[in-house]
Amino acid sequence: QVEVVESGGGSVQAGGSLNLSCTTHGLPISDHVMGDYAMGWFRQAEGKDREGVSCITWNGGSTYYSASVRDRFTISKDNTKTTVYLQMSSLKPEDTAMYYCAAWPSAASCSDPPRAGLGRGGQVTVSS
Repeated sequence: QVEVVESGGGSVQAGGSLNLSCTTHGLPISDHVMGDYAMGWFRQAEGKDREGVSCITWNGGSTYYSASVRDRFTISKDNTKTTVYLQMSSLKPEDTAMYYCAAWPSAASCSDPPRAGLGRGGQVTVSS
C-alpha cells in the first residue's frame, strides 16, 4: 500500500520563500522499475484551472518547471528517492494556491496535471 505524506507551505510576504515536501512509502525504489516516472506538484488557485508546477523523474535525470515558476522554484529529491522537495523563492501573490503532490508517467507529461493529487495538498499564501 502506497502512503504519501505532504508537508510545508504556509503564508509569506511577496519576495519570501517556502518549501514543500512529499514523502512516499511503499513505492518501489528501483530505477529499473520506476524509470522515467516523475513526481512533483501541481497547484490550483481559487477559481482557476489546475497548473502543473514542477516535477522530477525518479532517477533524477529530468525536471520540468512551468514558465510561471522557472528560475524561482527548485525541485529535488533525496538519495533514498522517497522524498521530493520543492524550494519556492521570490514568491509572488499569483503563486497563492493549493499545492498537491502528484505523479506522472514522465517529466514530459508534467505540464498536464492529474485530476487529483496523491494527498490532501498544502496551502501556499503569498501576500503583497
